[in-house]
Parts: sequence; C-alpha cells; structure tokens
Amino acid sequence: MTSPTNNGSHDDPPARGTSKGGRVDGVKRVIDEVTTPGLVHPALIPGIGVEKTGRVFPMNWGVFIFAAVVAVGVITWAFAAPESISTVGGAALGWVSTNFGWLFSALAIVVILYMLVVGYGRSGGVRLGSDDEQPEFSTTSWIAMLFSAGIGIGLLFYGPYEPLLFFLDPPSGFDVAPESAAAMKTAMAQAMLHWGPIAWAFYALVGGAIAYSAYRRGRAPLISAIFEPIFGKRTAGPLGATIDVFAIIVTLFGTAISLGIGVLQIGRGFEVVTGIGPVGNTFLISAIAILAALFIISAVSGIKRGIRLLSNINMVLAGLLAVFVFIVGPTVFLLNFLPAAAVEFFDELGVMLSRSANDGEDAAAFMSSWTTYYWAWWVSWTPFVGMFIAKISRGRTLREFVTVVIIVPSAVCLTWFVIFGGTSMFQQASGVPLGDAAGGEEVLFGVLNELPFGLITSVLAMVSIVIFFVTSADSASIVMGSMSQHGRPEPSSWVTILWGSLLALVAASLLLAGGQDALSGLQSIMVVSALPFSFVVIGIMIAWAKDLRTDPYVLRGKYARAAIQEGVRKGIADHGDDFVFGTSEVPAGDGAGAWLDSEDPALTEWYVEAATGPIGTVTAEDVRRTLDPGHIQHKGPDRPDHAASGDNALTVNEDRRAHRRAREEASED
Repeated sequence: MTSPTNNGSHDDPPARGTSKGGRVDGVKRVIDEVTTPGLVHPALIPGIGVEKTGRVFPMNWGVFIFAAVVAVGVITWAFAAPESISTVGGAALGWVSTNFGWLFSALAIVVILYMLVVGYGRSGGVRLGSDDEQPEFSTTSWIAMLFSAGIGIGLLFYGPYEPLLFFLDPPSGFDVAPESAAAMKTAMAQAMLHWGPIAWAFYALVGGAIAYSAYRRGRAPLISAIFEPIFGKRTAGPLGATIDVFAIIVTLFGTAISLGIGVLQIGRGFEVVTGIGPVGNTFLISAIAILAALFIISAVSGIKRGIRLLSNINMVLAGLLAVFVFIVGPTVFLLNFLPAAAVEFFDELGVMLSRSANDGEDAAAFMSSWTTYYWAWWVSWTPFVGMFIAKISRGRTLREFVTVVIIVPSAVCLTWFVIFGGTSMFQQASGVPLGDAAGGEEVLFGVLNELPFGLITSVLAMVSIVIFFVTSADSASIVMGSMSQHGRPEPSSWVTILWGSLLALVAASLLLAGGQDALSGLQSIMVVSALPFSFVVIGIMIAWAKDLRTDPYVLRGKYARAAIQEGVRKGIADHGDDFVFGTSEVPAGDGAGAWLDSEDPALTEWYVEAATGPIGTVTAEDVRRTLDPGHIQHKGPDRPDHAASGDNALTVNEDRRAHRRAREEASED
C-alpha cells in the first residue's frame, strides 16, 4: 500500500478561524490528523469501491464445480424420473407450508418494515458508494432494468391471470360472492399483496446490502461478503462458499422456471398468431435454443450495452401494450377501478397478512398454493435479482434506492394489474369465458383477442415476452458468472457463456421431461430451498444493521446532533439570544464525539487495509451533497442578499442588536 497523502497542503492559505499567531483551529487540525497514516477518523471515511481495493477475482473452482454438478444432477433427474420431481416437490412444499408458513409470513412483514427504516431513517442519506459517487445509469434506464431483470415475464403471465382466478374463486377470509363487484376489488388487493411492496422489499434488502458492502465497504460483491460484520474473515472460507453455492443453485433453477413459463407463453402466442394449432416440444426447444443464443450474446456484451438497450426497448413496448389495452378496453371502468383497488389493498392488508393455516383447511390450502408460495419464491429469487439490482444501483442514496426499488415498481405493478387484470375480470363479467382457459399462458392472448387489432397486439406481447426472456436470462448468467469468480464485476465471457448454456439446458430438459408438470415440480423444490435461505435473509438484516450503525455518514449525524444539542444549551446559558455556532476544542469527555471510541481499530482498519492508494477523507462538497438541506437558491448579481439555505442557518445580521434596540425604543414611544 502506498503512503497516504495529506489532503491539506502546507502551501494552502490559512483556513478561516486561524488566529493571528498562526494557530490552526480544531477543525483544520482534525482534518490534518485524520489524513495521517493510521489516524483516519471513522466519521470522515468517504467509502471505497471494490475496484479501488486491489482485490483480484480468480475462478472459485470449488463453488463453480459443486454448483455445476448439482445442475447436471437435476437435469439428469428430469430426464430419468420426471414424475418424481412433481411428487417430491409437492410433498416437500406441503411440509414447509405447514410447519414454516408462519416464518415466511413474519419475514415478509419484518423485511418491508426494515427497508422503510433503512430508507427513511437516519441512514437514508448513506450512499451506495463513496460520498462522491455518481449514479451510472439514468433513472429511466434504472427503472427499466429493474423490471426486465426482476418480474417482467411474471407480470405478462400473472397480470391478467391471477386477478381473474381470485375473481372466480375469492381467497379464504373474504366474505364476497364470486364474480361480484366486491370480488373484483378483493381479487386485486390479493394480487397486489403478492406482487407489490413486499416482493420488492425482498429484492431491495439483498440488493441494497450487496451494493453497500461492495461499493462503500470495498468487499467482494457477493452475498457471503455481507456477513463479514458477523463472521469476520471466516466468510472467505467454507462458510462463505456454501452461501455462494446455494445462491447460484437457486438462481439457476429459479430463472429456469421463469424461462419455462415464458417459453410456454411464446408457444401459446405462436398458436394464436398463426392458427396452426398446438405446438409440440420441438417448437419449444427450438425457441429455447434461439433465445439462448440471443441472451448469451447480450450477456457477453455487458450490462451497459446489452441489458440496458433491451430493457429500454422493452419498457417502451410493454408501455405501449398497456396504454393500448387501457384506451381500447373498458377505460372508464379501469379509471374507477384504479383508486378503488389501491384503497382496497390497504383496507384489506391486515386481513391478508393475518391469514394463516390456523384459520381452517381453506386458508391453509390457499396459503400453501399462493401466499406462502410467493413469499418463498421471492426469497429464492433474491440472490439473482438482488445482485443485479446492486450492480445497477451504485451511486444512489438509500432513501432514493428504497423509494425507487420498492415504491415505484409497486405503483407500476398496481397500474399493470389494474389494466390487464381489470380487463380480464371485466370481460369475464361481460360473458367472455376466459376462466375456461386451459392454462394461465392462454389468458393474456384471450384478453387481447377480444380487443381490436388482436393479432398485432398478440405479436407485440410475444416480442415483449421474448425480450423479458432474454434480459432475465442474460442477467442471471452474469450474476452466476460473477458468483463463480469471487464476485468479479465483469465475469469472464466463457464463464458467462457456460452458465447461460446450463440455464438453457435446464429449461429445455424440464420441458422435454414433463412439460408444465415438471416445471411445477421443480418450482416447488426451489420454493422449499427458500426455507434455509430465509435464515440467510435474516442474517443479512443483522449484518447490514451492524454496518450501518458505524457508517461514516451515520457517525457524522450523531456528532452533529450531539454538538447541536450541547451547543444550543451552552449558547443559551452563556449568551442568551445572542450566539452563533463555531468550533472550539473542549475537554475530551465534553466533546460531540465523547460517545464514540474513534481510535477503535474495528472502525477504520477495513478502510485502511482496503485502500491501495492515497487515503482520502470526506470533503466539504461530499457533506453538502449528502446533507441536501433543501431547495438552495444561490446568490446572484440580481439578488445579492439571497443566501443558500445552509448559509442562512449559519449567518446572523450584524445589526441585529441595533434593530432590536430600535424596536424597543419605538414601543416605548
């Protein structure tokens, strides 16, 4: 490690506050001291990205080989005994739902509350990166990639399908008649519970923790690295490898399930567009092969060029499709339904979250088939989606991160489900037998065929599904490649290609082995795998909380509150109304940082050991950016007396006393 440099040059002019004798005030002295080797103050650490640590990312052969062997083993299982996949998966899913359904329900509530505290509490200004970090992607591209890598295929599949099912058969606990107006609202509320804020809170938790760990603490961008505050250097051994292997496995097969759903939808769309009748496995496997080539090319091209371009294109296509359905469909009905659905969601939130297996057989069956299933499904997807979200969210504050990753997608999901689910329920109530569809993949095209230009919109939907397929698959390939190489930000092309090929083989083998039933069976197995990973999620919350408690931004906030409280008290006691804040050295036990042992090596050694160049500290500009005091209007030639809000907080009128005396004299007269 090179010698740290002193950011405060001796040739600089004296700082404001220097006495006539040349004595430097406390702030200047502290800044000079903390830039000296071994004296970095924990509250002035700007953060450090993993790429600045000199960390190397060799191939993790143990993780790679073990995960690949498991993948090949499951592929062999799918060919040899497809029926047993469904049998074993169904039995295991039932056992998990019966005995641990409560855990998933409690975890869902805790995760959403945890993320709201992280985003809107005192840690909200913490940046996912160093204090001078700038976001890599525009907000529009960022949001587009969130959907493309997250639940894009699911929205097209379940958007018109799930509300329709709940409309025909209301969930347990809702005292409403099937196919009634009230059933429409409860159906939408239940669908939003599954696809709204809680789902995205799971993604935000893992994604935010990885981004913070990698881009602010300088650790490898791995789920295992998050646990360093708990297990220390042991995360680099077998414990961390186990976590990473499991993350790769659930990513591989979880994505394969999603791709299987997408291929089945593409097949059904092809049938609708061409009118040739049911397509066989040959078509489906050919589609997987073509799409595999596309997503491997996209993955190798990198996030910036491949995924961003496709995501932006697909956001436009999906948006156009939604706008079309809204305009030519039951527009007035949907306009009335949107606010009603939002209110119904919050009104029935307590009923839906309190539902459990204790409420009877119907409730237990519903929880196993839907709610518990979804909670476990989102947990199993967090390694993939979370790591990808981390890669694209660098440079955002936690407040911005939580707002965009949870609230914005939830609002978009609500709008999407209202448009497509509301239209499917409206058509069903109007006499269109959408409920007679043989599978969920038929409902979307059934809805579109009842609207004008059904053929064109069906083609547009197929194109959107294809792009969602490609973006989900290439995102997963990059993530699995990264986890195979100790978190390498840009994994080797051959590793990415290999995982992309295995991903395609898994999806193809399952379709060949048993079609939809095999997919359903493996889906159950992957949900079961979420049980041990749920404890990983709990550990992530604990580890991240430990990190945030000692984050430099949070420490500076504690210093500020302590200094302001004591300064106000002392100012009033000593000077009454006539005082302003400054800085001065006080006895060690009376200062703003008396509560903190700033010389504790645990607070700084991670930064000193990670840095391979000059050790910098937080600058005044960094503080200004993170504090964000509000709408600041700077001085200008046309308003010389107009100060920024921050300046106003620190300036006083030099003639204040004279003005006060003048007012007193006027009152006496």
